[in-house]
Amino acid sequence: MKKFPNAFVIIISVILFAWVLTYVIPQGSYQRLIDEQTGHTKVIGNSYQKIDVDHLSPFDLLLAIPNGIKDRADIIVLILLLGGCFFIIEKTGALYEGLNKLVDLLKGKESIALLVVSLMFTAAGASIGLQEEVIAMMPVLLIFGKSLGYNTITVVFMSYGSTVIGSAFSPSNPFGVIIAQQEAGIPLLSGGLFRLFVLLAAFIIWVVYIMRYSKKNRVPKTNMSNLRNTMGIRSKIILTLLCTTFAIVMYGILELNWGFNEMSGSFFALGISSGLIGKLGINKTGEAYVLGFKEMIFAAMIIGLANSISLILKEGMIIDTIVFSLFGPLQNVSATVSGVLMMISHLILHFPIPSYSGQAILTMPILVPLSDLIGLSRQTCVLAYQYGAIMGDMIVPTNGAL
Repeated sequence: MKKFPNAFVIIISVILFAWVLTYVIPQGSYQRLIDEQTGHTKVIGNSYQKIDVDHLSPFDLLLAIPNGIKDRADIIVLILLLGGCFFIIEKTGALYEGLNKLVDLLKGKESIALLVVSLMFTAAGASIGLQEEVIAMMPVLLIFGKSLGYNTITVVFMSYGSTVIGSAFSPSNPFGVIIAQQEAGIPLLSGGLFRLFVLLAAFIIWVVYIMRYSKKNRVPKTNMSNLRNTMGIRSKIILTLLCTTFAIVMYGILELNWGFNEMSGSFFALGISSGLIGKLGINKTGEAYVLGFKEMIFAAMIIGLANSISLILKEGMIIDTIVFSLFGPLQNVSATVSGVLMMISHLILHFPIPSYSGQAILTMPILVPLSDLIGLSRQTCVLAYQYGAIMGDMIVPTNGAL
């Protein structure tokens, strides 16, 4: 069987396909107005009309790629600095020492250990969209799970699976919720209370499922005597700084109207501080940051390239035509049913586009105007994306972390 194309090949193919569509799909546009109270641009219903403008040239196609990446510079910088920051923290050994200390404290308390670890990874998914970073922790997690009598699947469930639960139902996932809300033109972190309640319900259901599975699939316990069960003062300081940075970032977003640049600066400071505290030295801290960039550059480029797709559809003047075509079948369906259909569509679309942040950038410009036209709130439009696309990471085989 031929090797399945990677995400980069898929996204480039979609860019070419989007450009071809600008020659196939009729060009058209809705009339828009700016709401003076909110400053949001709204689509005027029943105002769609076909237009005739020049098609995009092959050179316009090439320009869309760097322009798409440039337009998402703030998000790309956040991803790179966040990746570098966590790579440095990983190199200091603080994460491993913290996990090993947890193993020692929870020895003989298997159910509590499963609950605590699942909660930790759910919180990490909810706060920073943690996923790929789980790969680096997996060797220690597997030893940890076997010391408690849990098989490999249980370990994957309580780590990676929990990050997906946290990311999908998060009120503040910067790569999911915040990006989608920014694209939808609604206040960042709005609807947080509702998302918290849904996250709590999803977490309870998830943990009950894992516990039932783990009891039916126990394995003989192994000894973890080869791992350190003490945590040095430097690791304690680094982990404390990590928690403090998260608290500062959340406060900044909620109270100080922070955006991606402020978040990037905070995590950059955390990474440098952690490297120096962890005795990596100036040179090794810089080298670790560069290696962290390399780990995240693929995800960053996918986001930029996904934005290129949206840019081509906009400049080719066919986005409104797509919206108009979608609105026709949905105008006789209730807003509730439309929301569910959007969620299912996001799940299906997540197979060829495994980057959920890239998917938000690609789909929100199309689905937000559609939501305005059918009477579906923009918040519900974001929820449909969040619950459909991000939860898809639990099963989508093209997801790198899975």
